[in-house]
Amino acid sequence: MGYSDILNYIVYENPVSQTAISIISGKKDLSSSAPSVKIITEKVPLWKLAAEHGPFIKIAGVMGATAVALGAYGAHRTYPKDKGQELKPIFDTANRMHFFHSLALLGVPMCKNPKITGTLLISGTILFSGTLYYNAFTGDRKLAKLAPIGGTILIIGWLSMIV
Repeated sequence: MGYSDILNYIVYENPVSQTAISIISGKKDLSSSAPSVKIITEKVPLWKLAAEHGPFIKIAGVMGATAVALGAYGAHRTYPKDKGQELKPIFDTANRMHFFHSLALLGVPMCKNPKITGTLLISGTILFSGTLYYNAFTGDRKLAKLAPIGGTILIIGWLSMIV
């Protein structure tokens, strides 16, 4: 099968193109062979989705609110002069990841295994962002070894969405 055969199939001979050509040329009546399609126009409030799909949308709300509150606190906080250049970027990373994963929780009810995905995203966010927040606010790095574990759990959480 050569390049021109592949191109010919893609443009003309595939089932979608054949149907379109038949309809345009008048050889096929669309109303007689088309399957019926039901269009859903009902709007479902977010609170109903939260009630139907477990606590993850509510937890996303709480996590999002805390991300905003901590972001405001960290933006207006005075960092020590000797460590300010080091601690502010650590705080910014913690807050950014906290916020991203709060938003990601909104999609958890659509996953095949929402309890697993949600648990991984929540625990990973707490370990990763919590450790970085602690470091940024106190300057103490004694919990720093937990951040890579939290990051790994977040990666596994994202991958659990595709399983």
